[in-house]
Order: sequence, then C-alpha cells, then structure tokens
Amino acid sequence: MSEIIRSNTQLPAERRPFILRTQDNLKLIGEVARPIGEVPGQSQGAILCLHPLPTAGGMMDSHIFKKAANRLPALVGISVVRFNTRGTTSDAGTSEGNFENGVGERFDVEAALNYCFDELKLTNLWVVGWSFGTDLALQHAKDPRHKGLILLSPPLRTSTPEHLQWWNSDPRPVMALVPEFDEFLPPTQAREKFSVMPNMEIIAVDGAKHLWIGEPSVYRALSEIVARVAPGKLPLPTEY
Repeated sequence: MSEIIRSNTQLPAERRPFILRTQDNLKLIGEVARPIGEVPGQSQGAILCLHPLPTAGGMMDSHIFKKAANRLPALVGISVVRFNTRGTTSDAGTSEGNFENGVGERFDVEAALNYCFDELKLTNLWVVGWSFGTDLALQHAKDPRHKGLILLSPPLRTSTPEHLQWWNSDPRPVMALVPEFDEFLPPTQAREKFSVMPNMEIIAVDGAKHLWIGEPSVYRALSEIVARVAPGKLPLPTEY
C-alpha cells in the first residue's frame, strides 16, 4: 500500500558523509545521497547544493536541500550532494573556517565541484543555489564540467552585473525560480536585474515565498529541478 510523501519522509538511498579539503586548507563537512546500486560514472543525473546564508541559519540541512536528499535518489534516480560552507554548522557538524560573505567561499565551491567529478564520478551534474547559494553559483561555479545553474530565490546580494555578464559568454543554461512574494527580489525586480542575461530563464512561482515553506512550494521547487536534470522522470511522484 502506497503512502503520501510528507515533510519528514526519508526514502531509501546510499548516504555517505564526506570531508572536503579546500585550496586554502580547510576541512568542510558534507553528505552525498545516491540511488541504491548506482554505478559510478553512470548517474541519471546529480545536483550540487549551495545553501542559504549561514548567518541567517542557512546550512546543508536547509529544508529544500534536505528534502531533495531524502526524496530524489529514490524517486527519480538523482544524486544529491550537500555540504556546509566554511564556518557553517548543521547536525552533521561544523565546517572549519569562518564565514567570508562569499569571497573565501570560492574555494569551497571549487572543492565541492572537484569532489563531485574527481571522487564521486558524477555525470550530468547541475549546480543548485538557494539564496546566498545563488550568489556563490553565479560568481564561483564556472567549472566547465557541470551542465548549468538552477537558482532558487536569487537575491543578487553580492553578484554584480559583471558577474552576470560572464554567463552570457557561456552556452550553459541558467534558470531562476523566483517566488511571487520574495521579500528580497520579487519577479518584476528580478527580470530587471537579470536583464543583462537575455538568454536566462526566469520562472515566477505564484504564492511562493523566499523560504519555500509548505509542501506545494517544495513540490514545485523539486519538480523544476528534476525538469532540468532528468525531465523524463516527471511528474514527480507524491506517493511511494
């Protein structure tokens, strides 16, 4: 008998903690959740999660990313890689270093991408940033091996027009999910700010807020991620 997927549902996956070593010699903690039985180098697809602002409570367990790790490996065969940037704490522990407002975090993003490709041998990897994580993605996720950027609630807090224009010279897709009621950058302002990226896709999500609270908002966010990474797996199941 099937059961409805709820906020705290955790489906089977191969879950493994890991430690990243950055170029400036910090140890960062993380976890990968992979489909059971997945063969290295033959993944359906994968996402690297860049979490919200740690000084406002953001971490690898921020709920959209925790729910992605709890659901997507089993439901659609997508691997989910999460980690705490420097100085960030979650239930798994605290990464070394101190918060550097997106500057030193460049080394964190680069280390995570290298780990995804060199150690985990992931294929069809997309970078998913949420809030603060979208600025990290836009500024530092330039590794040519990933497939593109998926941005949730981008505030453009530290990203400049020059950062955005870099992506105009890159053929990979950049998509932003912008909540209707985002208190930092709602859809109208987002379209204006991102106008320097004419090929970017901006999707306004009716009724949603910056933190994507509530199962309908979670389902929409995860569905849009799956639509880019593994579109043949839609619609996302609501039962298991």
